[in-house]
Amino acid sequence: MGEPINVPLLDLSAQNQPLAAELKAAFARVLDSSQFILGPEVAGFESVAAESVGAKHAIGVSSGTDALLLSLMTLGIGPGDEVLCPSFTFFATAGAIARTGATPVFVDSLDADFNNDLAAAAGRVTDKTKAIIPVHLFGQAADMDGVQRLAKEHDLAVLEDAAQSMGATFGGQPVGTMGDLGAFSFFPSKNLGGFGDGGMITTDDDGLAKRARILRVHGGAPKYYHKAIGGNFRMDPLHAALLGVKLGHFPGYLATRRANAAQYLERLAKCDHVAEGRLVLPTEIEGRGHTWNQFTLRVANGKRDALQAHLAANNIGSAIYYPVALHQQECFAHLPNFGESLPVCEKMAGEVLSIPIYPELTEEQLGHVADTLANAPL
Repeated sequence: MGEPINVPLLDLSAQNQPLAAELKAAFARVLDSSQFILGPEVAGFESVAAESVGAKHAIGVSSGTDALLLSLMTLGIGPGDEVLCPSFTFFATAGAIARTGATPVFVDSLDADFNNDLAAAAGRVTDKTKAIIPVHLFGQAADMDGVQRLAKEHDLAVLEDAAQSMGATFGGQPVGTMGDLGAFSFFPSKNLGGFGDGGMITTDDDGLAKRARILRVHGGAPKYYHKAIGGNFRMDPLHAALLGVKLGHFPGYLATRRANAAQYLERLAKCDHVAEGRLVLPTEIEGRGHTWNQFTLRVANGKRDALQAHLAANNIGSAIYYPVALHQQECFAHLPNFGESLPVCEKMAGEVLSIPIYPELTEEQLGHVADTLANAPL
């Protein structure tokens, strides 16, 4: 017998080590410049990132969470306001709303794509509702036509949470360019993964871009003169320089993720677990360019944890994104709709399991994952 095949959930070394020479050169350039706050490295990255996304403005910030928070501050969201957001998403979406003093209003999701149920969202609009945050979860765009119709009908601002979906499209249009603002994350596990926390805001609105840049530096314009209270949301020049190296390789990363997803879908569609409904595969909805930040299965018979243990026993990493929906989180117990039934979100939280999809997967590793799933005791 040969050596066991090991498939981690993510292999950052496999992606970053081949770029070591380029990354070290970028580090040396920043070291030699002694410019460690904002400056030309950040401005340069913002320019190429805006072009990559298809936005007029890109504003580098300190994290994806801060991209959401700063965007809400830029829109003037605050105490007394309500913001519609999904309950099945990463905590930062609702946490950023709460940190402005506004109230997150949780909405159920759709079985088809993990994203907001817009009919349910429409039923939660009140005279206090000021914005909606569609989350392009796991790398697939939300229904932005529906979001825009709802927003126009009720005069809502639209903040796209694109933290997991840089490069995704809806009807051919890139995410982060269809709302008033878009928020991206460069957390190391993302499609464009950085070397620590980092994020970006995109917009085509000159006024919003100007306000976001001012609020990014404590609201000072000019420095030391403050008409608004902002925060320290700056992207570091070193991070900008390193991300700039990887941005050149980004199209290749996406193409390989898509190829890996296609292989999984083709191979797993043939297995009995899928045919008999025990294992539900993710789908790419027509007209939406999925980036497969996660490849998220659903285990429909209550054996999700057993399947995760089976994968681990076969040296395969996996993760549950997310085990508890936000409307059931203790920190939101004070909200009027805490603990109410959002059945699709709750079902997803009990069923989802994400498997390795990173671009550096070998054919042998991908085959091992597919075969192990097909032969799992479900």
